Amino acid sequence: MQHPPTRAEGLARLERFVPRAGADYARTRNEDRGPHDRGNVSTLSPYIRHRLVTEHEALEAVLARHTPEAAEKFVQEVLWRTYWKGWLEQRPGIWTRYQVRLAADLDGLAGDISLRRRYEEAIEGRVGIEGFDDWARELVETGYLHNHARMWFSSIWIFTLRLPWTLGADFFLRHLLDGDPASNTLSWRWTAGLQTPGKTYLARADNIARYTNGRFSPRDLSRSAEPLIEPAPPPPAGVPPADPSRSGEAALLLTEEDLTPEQWALGGLRPRAVLAGHAAARRSALPVSRLVLDFSDGALADAGARAASRYGVPAHAVALEPQTLLDAARALRVGALVTGYAPVGPAAEALARAKAALADAGIALVQLRRSLDERAWPHATRGFFGFKKRIPELLAAEGLG
Repeated sequence: MQHPPTRAEGLARLERFVPRAGADYARTRNEDRGPHDRGNVSTLSPYIRHRLVTEHEALEAVLARHTPEAAEKFVQEVLWRTYWKGWLEQRPGIWTRYQVRLAADLDGLAGDISLRRRYEEAIEGRVGIEGFDDWARELVETGYLHNHARMWFSSIWIFTLRLPWTLGADFFLRHLLDGDPASNTLSWRWTAGLQTPGKTYLARADNIARYTNGRFSPRDLSRSAEPLIEPAPPPPAGVPPADPSRSGEAALLLTEEDLTPEQWALGGLRPRAVLAGHAAARRSALPVSRLVLDFSDGALADAGARAASRYGVPAHAVALEPQTLLDAARALRVGALVTGYAPVGPAAEALARAKAALADAGIALVQLRRSLDERAWPHATRGFFGFKKRIPELLAAEGLG
């Protein structure tokens, strides 16, 4: 496996990357050198997405070696994911809008033979566009794409192939090891001109040739990128309040959203067991990549073993289903299930369904939100430029830099 799903592997990658996280990263980060040479980027995204390595840890390690000015580009890349999550957390209706549109577009595949053929050619890398076909196959085979390749791919999908953007976003979410609803959905919306209304991203052959070091020079790409149109996003509704602290006996519930439970601030809660389950299979109505499912399974097993060792309690795999979690809580005789905060997406939806069933039985579901999210998300109200101005104070508040 190219990305072993363990915290130890994530920390090792971070340690190897730190010396290159300053000027070297800023100078070369946009180069997609291919799947056999990722020396110019960190490849930390699957680990940070699952919080096998936290954003705080990545920033702390890099800023211990480089000044905030030298590491500016890497710091911004880490915090883009934080920004996207905060933006969507305050506008959950955009995720719902995507799901409704995706369902309609998936239905459209069944009724349009030509669209189905063009879609299958795209996801199988058979459209005949140099680079695009290679990235489609690379994604399916490895679960990873360079960030620049993701931008080129989404632009070609929307503006050259004229395929529904939701189907492309779904293809990514089903196959990316680091796929999360906020970063993936909002990035595709940005390419399409929906996220920043009227502003699109156009893939150009000369740009692709330059930043792939001549590996690809596609022909016949669209020379225009007319923005897609839909109703404007709603105004931000604010970040939902954090759950109040509790005390007493509890079970730790691990999901793919936060897999360093040994760092959770439990306060007066006393763990009796560790329960581990993920919602990765619910990323899509279509089958999710085996690579994604295996990474999620392995990451949860790794986190479960660490938590069990840390607290001296047993760990059990569970399904994120209301009755399953209720039965587990009753068997353990605990008054609460404690989990890392799940932002908008499949895990949050699964926990919301379970919360009502647990509450009816007098069992609390407590979500613990990280301090960085608590501080940063309220500032994700508009574009990234305004959020970026807050980065120095966010780093200072986290004791970084």
